[in-house]
Amino acid sequence: MRLGWMALALAALPAAALAEPDLTGFWNLSFEAGASDPALLAKLPPDTVVLADTGAAEFPRLEFGGLRLKPEALEHARTWRAEDEMTLQKVCLPPSIVYSVQGPFPFEVEQTHDVLVFRYEYYDQVRVIFMDGRGHPPADAPHTKMGHSIGRWDGDELVVDTTHIAASTITNNGLDHSDQVHMVERYKLSADGSRLEATQWFEDPLVLDNNGARFIQWVKQPGQHVYPYECDPSFVLEYQATGDADEAGQ
Repeated sequence: MRLGWMALALAALPAAALAEPDLTGFWNLSFEAGASDPALLAKLPPDTVVLADTGAAEFPRLEFGGLRLKPEALEHARTWRAEDEMTLQKVCLPPSIVYSVQGPFPFEVEQTHDVLVFRYEYYDQVRVIFMDGRGHPPADAPHTKMGHSIGRWDGDELVVDTTHIAASTITNNGLDHSDQVHMVERYKLSADGSRLEATQWFEDPLVLDNNGARFIQWVKQPGQHVYPYECDPSFVLEYQATGDADEAGQ
């Protein structure tokens, strides 16, 4: 009788209580992405535009995929020059997770019940997602490029809420976010566990008059691992020398 009661009790539990989806492994960006998941997109908040710059794609100058910039942010973008970033002081500074998560580099996931660790190849960045029910720290706590992430399971979807992100890049053409940016992601495994899909939503009341999002897909590659990025700023000297030679030849 006792075994029968336990079986009935387990059957009555939600699926998420029985087994959390396992995201552990090596994930590489899908360069043959399929259609966006309408169920994930339907959960994005109102007044959100989905940007088409996932992977290696980048917007041209003064194109922001439908994001509406506040005047100060737009003026900054108008005066921004890519060559100003190619200096010894700036070239190896990592972007924030707002830009890193959608790039063409792979990442690895290590998962336990209380914490997930995302190891990104891009700039050797490491992100910790707390799953133990804690909240975010006070507003005046330190801000970092990875921010402070707390997660929860919503059925078979991992929902990650991130705050305390240091000011950095939204799109690689002069649109930067402030340290008040707020990001929410939803991760979902395919039925066979071979693909991982996500929406990345963000808001920044100091920079944007609407909200942005991206839809991203990765494929699982067992046996692979991330490589050291080890950014070497000295390559800027070669870049600058090439530019000087081009100007001299004109």
